[in-house]
Amino acid sequence: MLDMNDQNQKYDILIADDAPANLKVLSEILRLEGYKVRPVLNGTQALEAAALMKPDLILLDIMMPDINGFEVCKRFKDNPDLAEIPVIFISALNDTDSVIHAFSVGGVDYISKPFKAEEVKVRVSTHLKIRNQSRELQQLNATKDKLFSIISHDLRGPCGNFTQVLDMLAEDMVFEDPMKHKLVEELRNTSKSVMSLLDNLLNWSRSQSNRIVIDPQDVIINLSVMESIRLLKPIANAKNIALEFVASKVFTVLVDPNSLSLIFRNLMSNAIKFTNPGGKIVVSVEDDPDDMVRISVADNGVGINEEALGRLFQPALHFTTYGTSNEKGSGLGLLLVKDFVEHNKGQLFVTSEVGKGTTFSFTLPKAE
Repeated sequence: MLDMNDQNQKYDILIADDAPANLKVLSEILRLEGYKVRPVLNGTQALEAAALMKPDLILLDIMMPDINGFEVCKRFKDNPDLAEIPVIFISALNDTDSVIHAFSVGGVDYISKPFKAEEVKVRVSTHLKIRNQSRELQQLNATKDKLFSIISHDLRGPCGNFTQVLDMLAEDMVFEDPMKHKLVEELRNTSKSVMSLLDNLLNWSRSQSNRIVIDPQDVIINLSVMESIRLLKPIANAKNIALEFVASKVFTVLVDPNSLSLIFRNLMSNAIKFTNPGGKIVVSVEDDPDDMVRISVADNGVGINEEALGRLFQPALHFTTYGTSNEKGSGLGLLLVKDFVEHNKGQLFVTSEVGKGTTFSFTLPKAE
């Protein structure tokens, strides 16, 4: 088993201080801990040494004759290749303004001279651990993004082709055996559910990595609602669920059309999923205060209890349950709805009563 000194040998620390005595003491403290140490006597040498071989951490004095430590740190942070390296200032300047300035230019910590060996060792060890954890997190995020990309892109094409073939079979062929017709319809609905899941995964990946593109446009919400009802009517008909639309006038909102399609698709699919056969779903649009429009999707389905409502929009606690006809879900739909509503400067609300139904409402800004 490796001891701490052996583990520390993988870390390279750059120290910049124009006082040879301080430089020698700091170097000795860290070498005894097993770190690789590179001491330099001024800011210019620090910039050149870091560019030549990227260190894991930098200890930086402020008062140096050529370039002061504040400017050196600023140049590190302006360089994309060196910006992530943690910089700890070690200085005789211990006034509040100097400390604040050190943090404002990108420093992660500040040690006042005369320094204590134990304090230096603990702070260096802590920031190296944080940097290591940050690297691991970046690698995990890269792996996650790659996985989402494979699932969403490489699988989406074949699944889309499969869905198109099933659509052609259902529309163009006549089955004498009712069981065959029922089987094709079930396969068709399942393939559409898989496509919906893949779309949600792709959008969730974009949302989590801040790659959502929002292009607000004037959209007539009435037309969007009717188009969503048209697309989801076959699924609702399969459960004998009525879809109704109520609006007192034509409403125009400022929203990204792709976001709106995702929001409607997920809210209405969710309502169909948790409404019993023979039930009803009503989509309504009305004015809301502060130049907003409120859109509601109300069902008379199974409802949601208070405990489930409390964790409905918490990503770390997200969950899914089976629908009234054993429909499966990923649990991502409502999280996506919340994200995309907020990206379009709106808010999402939910009210529910077990056994009576659920209403999801969201607001969007009116178009000028």
